[in-house]
Amino acid sequence: MFTALLLVYIVTLVGNILIAVLICSDYRLHSPMYFFLVCFSIVETILSSSVVPKLLVIFITEEIAISKVGCFAQSYLFYFISTSDFLLLTAMSIDRCVAICYPLRYSSIMIKSICIYLMIGCLITPFICLLYPTILITKLPYCGNVINHFFCESAAMLKLICVDTSLLKLNTIFTSVLILIGCLIITTISYIIIVATIIRMPRDTGRQKTFSTCVSHLTMLSLVFGSAIFIVIRPPKDYSVETDKVVNLVSTVLAPLLNPFVYTLRNQKVKECIQDIVKK
Repeated sequence: MFTALLLVYIVTLVGNILIAVLICSDYRLHSPMYFFLVCFSIVETILSSSVVPKLLVIFITEEIAISKVGCFAQSYLFYFISTSDFLLLTAMSIDRCVAICYPLRYSSIMIKSICIYLMIGCLITPFICLLYPTILITKLPYCGNVINHFFCESAAMLKLICVDTSLLKLNTIFTSVLILIGCLIITTISYIIIVATIIRMPRDTGRQKTFSTCVSHLTMLSLVFGSAIFIVIRPPKDYSVETDKVVNLVSTVLAPLLNPFVYTLRNQKVKECIQDIVKK
């Protein structure tokens, strides 16, 4: 398990960092779409790093303890980055919608300042939404110290609190659903507009190629949003700790691992840049 997880983590780090370096160093990739891809790759790297290194330490040392401060920090970082993931994917959906529907005005609409504001919004929103619940959960009394999970997952931590946590759970669910549904609505509307625009295109204008540029983004949307919807919106009676662990494993290990391959194998420009580097 240690060897497998270490290899996955190394591939995740190298793949996502190489994508960021490639995009930053090649002028052909200096556009809003690739700006968001760099941000997404960095976020995916941090997401994996918030959980996997501690797991590696546990596997090799068999020391399963984590400090209270470390546990709260891990939990906050994980949910902060996960929420940023949803928001970044939503921003990327908006970018794709503008690029396909308004190709001639794309550069004048998605200007540098707009991209930066969207990125800042993707970071500030989770910071504000998660700050109060995190501060509150650190001040509550705990009756146990064994978390039935592979990281400091909020639902598993709430089971250890001695007092009534109904209000805290309600706040967490409300915030999660609000952000998730909001992102889903914006993303769905964006792709409805994209599909409608592509259908109206004449066949000889390469509408299949136009839609193929969205396939990589749709793949990551399915992975990230799919696991989040399962965790947040499922009925409480269907809750299973083991299933929860598997779904969280997809978002923390599988999605960051697949991100570099999905965007390099499905993106012609990125493949061309990689081929040019190999030829040199």
